[in-house]
Amino acid sequence: MIIKIDDITKVYENNITAVDNIHLEIKEGEIFGLLGPNGAGKTTLIHMLATLIKPTSGTASVNNYDIIKQQEEVRRNIGIVFQDPSSDDMLTGYENLKLHALMFNVPKAEREKKIKRLLQLVGLSKRAKDRVKYYSGGMRRRLELARGLLHSPKVLFLDEPTLGLDPQSREHVWGYIEDLVKRRNLSIIITTHYMEEAERLCNRIAIIDNGKIVILDTPKNLKQKIGGDVVRLKIKEPNLKKLDFDYIKKMNVKGEYLFLTVIEASKHLQEILKLVGEVETVELRTPTLNDVFLHYTGRNIMEGEPEGGYVDKIIRARARR
Repeated sequence: MIIKIDDITKVYENNITAVDNIHLEIKEGEIFGLLGPNGAGKTTLIHMLATLIKPTSGTASVNNYDIIKQQEEVRRNIGIVFQDPSSDDMLTGYENLKLHALMFNVPKAEREKKIKRLLQLVGLSKRAKDRVKYYSGGMRRRLELARGLLHSPKVLFLDEPTLGLDPQSREHVWGYIEDLVKRRNLSIIITTHYMEEAERLCNRIAIIDNGKIVILDTPKNLKQKIGGDVVRLKIKEPNLKKLDFDYIKKMNVKGEYLFLTVIEASKHLQEILKLVGEVETVELRTPTLNDVFLHYTGRNIMEGEPEGGYVDKIIRARARR
């Protein structure tokens, strides 16, 4: 296993548990997704694995190096793309990569060749001499992907890699990530709250909520575990007592919507509509990863609070060193 996590926990000074006793193993060459809302603990877990913050208890290893006892070795084996852009706006794309190469002691004989190759890989060769402040959001993310790969890491951490990007830029970044996996034997750990992103890119996904892993499996298996179709009814006062049927596996009320997990929903829908009350709209579909999250946590994946500025301040301070 390229990453082993043994009962790791992080409790902040205000007694908030951001990561709660997580145990996890990630395979070499795997794209592994941490899927959950803001504040779930995804970023905190990544920052502990990257040796940017220390766990309160437990430990982990990256490429067999302990994140507490062997931090320098861990850092040489990882690349990281932060949630917020961290490239220097006043430098060119090329200069940002060269600075990173110097910081990681990339041999001079290899430096220029690697920079040129990575700029080509992320489609920035023609803009390499432009200052980063003139780059679009998608171009910045692609530059940071290149920077994270410059020292040939074994593991690449991508923290919300397409956050804030338009659909076209997001699609481009996904394509570059997929291309990386084909070209290199690289393990990638992605944190995201975009279901489409997790489903397209990840071999396995851990759904994380309130600092805990709720469930872990392939995207296909996660959706199959719901055990039926999803019916969404817009209804003001649902009569739930009348819906006591074996074919209804789960019920969740979210505001004015009633979500049902139903075996062979098309077969039973008319009976449900007759009994449930006055329905305004009906939606019937196969499960999505958001339905999986709702099924196991009782809330939508877009609900949640930001993970806070405390960690961000640590990251920025480390980046200035």
